[in-house]
Amino acid sequence: MIVRPVRDAVQLITQPDHAHLARALMEHCVPLATSRRRATILHAIGEHDNGWAEDDAAPIVNPETGGVADFVTVPLSRRHAVWPRGVARLAADPWAAALVAQHALTVYDRFRPEAEWTSFFADMEAARGQMLGASGLSLDDLLADYPYVRLADLISLTFCTGWTDEQRFGVWTVHLSGARVIVTPDAFGGATIPFEIEAREIGRQRFRSDAELRHALGEATTTTLRGEVTARGG
Repeated sequence: MIVRPVRDAVQLITQPDHAHLARALMEHCVPLATSRRRATILHAIGEHDNGWAEDDAAPIVNPETGGVADFVTVPLSRRHAVWPRGVARLAADPWAAALVAQHALTVYDRFRPEAEWTSFFADMEAARGQMLGASGLSLDDLLADYPYVRLADLISLTFCTGWTDEQRFGVWTVHLSGARVIVTPDAFGGATIPFEIEAREIGRQRFRSDAELRHALGEATTTTLRGEVTARGG
């Protein structure tokens, strides 16, 4: 779950919805348009967080804050389970599955020195290898295609979370200015791409139990968040 603070409330966006937005935006990406594997890269982008669906359907409370546990603060066991599930769901498209495995290895790379993550990295590297073998392509090919997945993820996440810190990956820089996500260098051929995504909004409060949180979500209002992505500030 993505938890976006706003005033005296929080807006909750599911991880699959964030991924679908990422794909919708990258359909306008000019460098990606000429890729021979564009369709399967877009498939990976749109489904890269499908493993979160079960957790987002049954959100839990962060015991330290009493608020909603987001994708960063849910227990390790849940974070570790998400990615094998997501890769398995894409097995019919092994290149997309390999890209999602690479995504998991990339976004959590900072945890490699920690013993509690050792089995996770071993399992995801094995899954990546299996999907690469099924695809008939190489790790170099994968590493050449993967930046589109990470760029898409950062653009959508920056907006959905409301992150104000600049995000970087490879040659790309992504930052939020109001409702505008600015990407440099330009990935959209000079165009400004409008977008929207739905969120559920609940009051910011401490929940005493998961059941109380889920009851509040059942009565939450739905709001549409609108923004745009561009290479231009202002």
